[in-house]
Amino acid sequence: MPGAPPTHVSEPGTERAVLMGRLTAALAEALTSEEVVQAVGTHVLPPFGADGLIVSVMESGRHRVVGSAGYTQDFVHLLDGIPIADNPVAADALRSQGLWFVESVADHRRRYPMLEDVAAASQKQSWAFLPMIASGHAIGVCVISFTQPHSFNDEERALLTALCGLVGQALERARLYDVEHARAQGLQRSLLPRTLPCLPAASAAARYLPAGRGEQIGGDWYDVIPLSADRVAMVIGDVMGHGIPEAATMGQLRTAVRTLADLDMPPDELLSRLNDLVSDLGEDWYATCLYAVFDPITRICSFSLAGHPPPVVVHPDGAVDMPRLTPDPPLGAAEPPFEIHQLPLPEESLLVLCTDGLVESPDQDLDRGLAQLQQILAQHAVPVFTARDEADSTRHLDDLCDTVVSALLPQHGRTIDDAVLLIAHTGAVNASDVATCILPDDPRAAGQAREFVRERLDVWGLDELAITTELLASELVGNVIRHAEGPIRLRLLNSRCLTCEVYDGSLSTPRIRHAAYTDEGGRGLQLVSALSRRWGARYLRDGKCIWTEQDIPHRTT
Repeated sequence: MPGAPPTHVSEPGTERAVLMGRLTAALAEALTSEEVVQAVGTHVLPPFGADGLIVSVMESGRHRVVGSAGYTQDFVHLLDGIPIADNPVAADALRSQGLWFVESVADHRRRYPMLEDVAAASQKQSWAFLPMIASGHAIGVCVISFTQPHSFNDEERALLTALCGLVGQALERARLYDVEHARAQGLQRSLLPRTLPCLPAASAAARYLPAGRGEQIGGDWYDVIPLSADRVAMVIGDVMGHGIPEAATMGQLRTAVRTLADLDMPPDELLSRLNDLVSDLGEDWYATCLYAVFDPITRICSFSLAGHPPPVVVHPDGAVDMPRLTPDPPLGAAEPPFEIHQLPLPEESLLVLCTDGLVESPDQDLDRGLAQLQQILAQHAVPVFTARDEADSTRHLDDLCDTVVSALLPQHGRTIDDAVLLIAHTGAVNASDVATCILPDDPRAAGQAREFVRERLDVWGLDELAITTELLASELVGNVIRHAEGPIRLRLLNSRCLTCEVYDGSLSTPRIRHAAYTDEGGRGLQLVSALSRRWGARYLRDGKCIWTEQDIPHRTT
């Protein structure tokens, strides 16, 4: 009829071209083996009216199921790992390197009577076995199945033949990616803490989230490091960029932080050393970092920032604070000295650290993301403070991390940056567990130190440590009298271990001497080392502190 719209008749060749085009596009975007299987299930099963899919590859003479659809997990487990020789129908398809069709249960029973139980367990009635070809050889089998008997016409056979090579090439590429991705993830896991310590001053939980696509490995890191006198260091950082080189650089920085933290460096000096390390890597390397030290006796958190977002503090009543600070430039671009900030904390608080990947995206700037983070913490953080015990607190910390991540990154698979979240639950030391004594700067100090130790340990019920602690305190005070200068202060801390600290006004470095057999002195620090679990020194603005730690019998450390 004139003027009537033309009738569009779908030709088999057109349908085939459309299907192949859609599948090709989907397979081109698929990175992993799982995504390849999903693409086949989405773009191949519906056009054929099929409802079952199993994709398996050959590994060491066995079938390894890569993915499936339309089958129970029990049936998939039945097939996974069986020798190729025990699956003659798949073996026939692989041997022929061509399509292998079984169009009914009766046909299956006639040709493969030994697999009758397997066919019944599959709950399918017909099958197409597609050997997947890549680089000129078969790498596995793709099985498309139907719950009703199905006869394959010439068009379907031609189309499935074309799919064999297409899916095989995509799967081979994806499996190479899977191997490299697994190696990269293994590297990432080895560079990050396996667990975080639960310390008297802080327990912590953290989340590392790789970028949603690509190598899924980057330079974000975090750590929690125990220091002397129950102090705890917390660090979080981000090496600019993504990939294995950035992860390797992150590993160097984390190791350096651990080494420098053991030297009890203040945050500003530690970042200066890290800045030198990053600068030596070259002009194209930069990293942001926040390094904080929390002292549970003074309740002061000292920290320095190198291009990094400041910490967020949550109070027990749910109030949230974030200091408004201008960070120093990132490591590699900064010119020390770094500024050191002092943040007084309440007796109990949450200290929240994160990298910009958690709060910043192309659709949201940093300030807006930090504001959203504070709102989420205000709404969900209180249960951590009402926990019944340490285990309950740890569980609530984990739940809070999950809540924050799911709220800030609801579509994490689409993010372009990796992200880290670290939440530490801090607490103060009970005043009755700390004892301080000011000593005279003369030979009487050693005797007074011994008397003070003896009286205090009696109060704490630690008389069995009195003799050893008296010797340690006496030796440390004697070293000050002989080699340093006052004022002298002795402090004892009763926690998971017994800490004995002696403060003086000198910056001289104590060293263990190798005293000769005939020497009358020089063995003081050897004695200190032998009597204590560990000992060390930290330097203050106006002097230093020498400390020792002793295990407390019958107390969990």
